[in-house]
Amino acid sequence: MKFELDNFQRNTPLEEFIEDARAVAKRLNKNTLTTREYDKYGKFHSRTIFKRFDSWLQVLELSGLEKSIKYGTTVEELFENLEAVWRTLGQQPRFREMKKPLSRYGVKAYTRRFGSWRNALKSFISFVNQSPENIEEIPVVRQPKITPVERLHKTKREISWRMRFFVMRRDNFKCQMCGRSPATHIGVILQIDHIHSWSKGGETVIENLQTLCEQCNIGKSNL
Repeated sequence: MKFELDNFQRNTPLEEFIEDARAVAKRLNKNTLTTREYDKYGKFHSRTIFKRFDSWLQVLELSGLEKSIKYGTTVEELFENLEAVWRTLGQQPRFREMKKPLSRYGVKAYTRRFGSWRNALKSFISFVNQSPENIEEIPVVRQPKITPVERLHKTKREISWRMRFFVMRRDNFKCQMCGRSPATHIGVILQIDHIHSWSKGGETVIENLQTLCEQCNIGKSNL
């Protein structure tokens, strides 16, 4: 048995990965390519490629191949789930924490889409880190019958998951009244509250939202 050292791929030009993907697709007489097919016939391994590219879809795009791979879960759904887990924990989720019942999707769903768990986190952070001005306000959908309260508003009462996450991150995932957080107090549930009540004309905008724990939010409502 002959032992050989694997080639070190860190300095391989990106063009070489792209050309090899094209070559494999041509060999299979296909206009697209899966990671399983590439791992079987390609010069490199898909894990190596994921370290150099954002996702397999990016490889297909740069290779001029069709992005015909279908995923059952959208990026929006994966991001919304990640936001929910992050909010529940009060801190960045770890690899081992992405499982039911805490998370609807396991780590494999993220690695299939983004190439690695780290890439998934980076993509999520890049998305939610946009400035508050770029977080869309939710317009009120006008119905045939409009209540007097609705006439006062430019935004809906409902808060999008992205806006909710931005507010909680701004508030360090802590209740702004009692200071408790899921990261330090087990069982604490954080909610988003309108500082100036929506029923009294307050809008669903970043400046009018704050993070409260469930108990403080209920207490404020009772007042």
